[in-house]
Amino acid sequence: MRLYLTALKPTDAVTDGFLPAARALGCEVTILTDRPEQHPGAVACDVRDPRAVIDAIEHLGRPDAIFSNSDHLQVETALAAAYFGLPGKDWRACAAAKNKFLMRRRLQEAGVEQVLSVRLGPGDRVPERVPYPVVVKPREGVASEDVLFVERDLGRAVDLVRKRRPGEALVVEEYLDGPLRTLETLGDDGGLRVLGGFATTLGPLPYFVEERLDWAPDGPHEHVLGALRALGVGLGACHTEYVVTAGGPRIVEVNYRVIGDHCDFLLADLLGVPLFEWILRAHLGERVPDPPPATAYGCAVSLVADRPGTIKEAPGHESVERDGVRLWHRPLRAVGDVVSLTHTNRDYLAVVRATGPDRARVDAAVTAYRTARPWVIE
Repeated sequence: MRLYLTALKPTDAVTDGFLPAARALGCEVTILTDRPEQHPGAVACDVRDPRAVIDAIEHLGRPDAIFSNSDHLQVETALAAAYFGLPGKDWRACAAAKNKFLMRRRLQEAGVEQVLSVRLGPGDRVPERVPYPVVVKPREGVASEDVLFVERDLGRAVDLVRKRRPGEALVVEEYLDGPLRTLETLGDDGGLRVLGGFATTLGPLPYFVEERLDWAPDGPHEHVLGALRALGVGLGACHTEYVVTAGGPRIVEVNYRVIGDHCDFLLADLLGVPLFEWILRAHLGERVPDPPPATAYGCAVSLVADRPGTIKEAPGHESVERDGVRLWHRPLRAVGDVVSLTHTNRDYLAVVRATGPDRARVDAAVTAYRTARPWVIE
């Protein structure tokens, strides 16, 4: 079986997840990327242009599957899969998921939920009256970058974001107050399957930095699944964030790929299944099994830089097991790196993920590890 994988920069999900999974399934993998120097053996291609992707694949050899885990390449990859008549995502669903304004419009038109959302193009004037508090964010942003909570003076907040992202469209949305949750799903031609979900802990406002995710498989799944159906989400993995407001659950964003920041590996650990293989099987046209219930508790804790400076000390890539808890530390920066705070997920120094029989023991293990193996920035 020949699998084409479109990618931008290297990620742990691809390098340590999908590529080993593809090999385990017996696939011959070709990576198409605009950064071939960063991917061993990759083929250079303008992967942001579906015509270039189709042309490259036709030249290299007919595919059995075309896949991407990149937020930025879902539409292009879906169009290429459709051209070759392969299982793939609906490109319209990919576009609506990526574009936060389109997502709101689709959900409103389907009668799923009503959330105030205003699109601001580069030359559009900021509305004079909005029901504060609101959130301003890039229309197609990632990693919580340039997402701001605004209690007054929306014009100033928009100017700040526009200076960092000239020429990009923004959205202004009503602030959704309540616990932030996720729903993880996997679809094949038999429909969507719920894998589970997480409760998300954010850092202090006005920013939206995700500091911790805790396994929380229960929740108002039917509302979220209804939203995904309205958007056309089906085949493949999908990571959806929503807030449980006083008026009911409301969608924050839909990421039409598997959850990131090492929670994909945590999800596989908790379910005890070859998650990355299952996702690829769906794209190869196979049915995936129903996931078993998790029998453990788990969390992923992001170690966030709290000051600018130079990293002087840091633990390496390691795993430990003690008192029934398995813990992994994955550094994202290195000793000698200079840290400048961005108030986004790009401030992560490392991710600690842990699984165990209960939260008390997992929390104790994470705390003990962080105390014994600190990151030092001076």
